[in-house]
Amino acid sequence: MPTPSSFDYAIIRLVPRVEREEFINVGVVLFCVQHRYLGARVELDAARLKALSPDADVELLSGHLESFRRVCVGGKDAGPIGRLPQKERWHWLVAPRSTMLQTGPVHAGLCDDPDRALEHLLDTMVRVKPAP
Repeated sequence: MPTPSSFDYAIIRLVPRVEREEFINVGVVLFCVQHRYLGARVELDAARLKALSPDADVELLSGHLESFRRVCVGGKDAGPIGRLPQKERWHWLVAPRSTMLQTGPVHAGLCDDPDRALEHLLDTMVRVKPAP
């Protein structure tokens, strides 16, 4: 029976007005050394963003959020950061920032399947369930 692998993850936050410190969770980035896995998933809820910041440019922010996924995949299409080793890309992605796109604190977990763990985190930490 396989033993679960440890992973680290951080929530990606969108902070439309940094000085107000209000944010919405828009994605998750997850790193699992044992599986050689670095992945990010983002879901920008445009209605929630517009409620927080009516003048926000959803298309521009969506493009910037896509860069998290590209850096995780790596390679020349992800620019100079995408050429770094996986562990260095992880550290770059979760480094503290004071910009509109930030990551929260790094947390740890255990999983058998990092892709499934990433989906679970997205479902519980980013997606808003409709009220019953």
